[in-house]
Amino acid sequence: MFTGIVEEVGAVRAIKIGPRVATLEIDASVTVDGTDIGGSIAVNGVCLTVVQRRPDGFVFEVGPETLSRTALARLGAGDRVNLERPLRFGGALGGHLVLGHVDGVGTVDAVTRVESTARVRITLPGRELEPLLIPQGSVAVDGVSLTVAALGGLSFEVMLIPHTLAVTTLGRLEPGQATNIEVDVIGKYLVRSLALRGMT
Repeated sequence: MFTGIVEEVGAVRAIKIGPRVATLEIDASVTVDGTDIGGSIAVNGVCLTVVQRRPDGFVFEVGPETLSRTALARLGAGDRVNLERPLRFGGALGGHLVLGHVDGVGTVDAVTRVESTARVRITLPGRELEPLLIPQGSVAVDGVSLTVAALGGLSFEVMLIPHTLAVTTLGRLEPGQATNIEVDVIGKYLVRSLALRGMT
């Protein structure tokens, strides 16, 4: 479990997509500390297991299910990625509860700079995520905990403050870019419970 508070921006050293599994190599420094083989790291909001640990980064194996449900397959050498270690018991929950289980891949529709901030509109991959987003609710975009600023037809908007633009990859967002979206887990459980009771 994560919080959506990015600890560092790493860089893709290499990604090799094989017939059964992909190998993703990430250069990192901060998140290497205290992370062992078998441990978890959120990479752009996707919970991955460390299969090899180097002094300057990690190696992950990524299965076909993860590749098909996330934007990781679109990464290339040199691309920047948001990294976060798991939440530890007793640690501060600065963002919101993020599982690292991506619900869909959205597409950046527009990025509007407003002085030192930015307003970003992201198109949803389908209608199934619409009931799970609410104004002023939580959403994780590429692993970054954000607040929904507005909802539109098959889209939502977030406002990015200067700090977020500076310390995450979101400062580099451009129209047409794919982003990993994870909606609030509480909303998912609520909608599922209501559906089972025939109330949706």
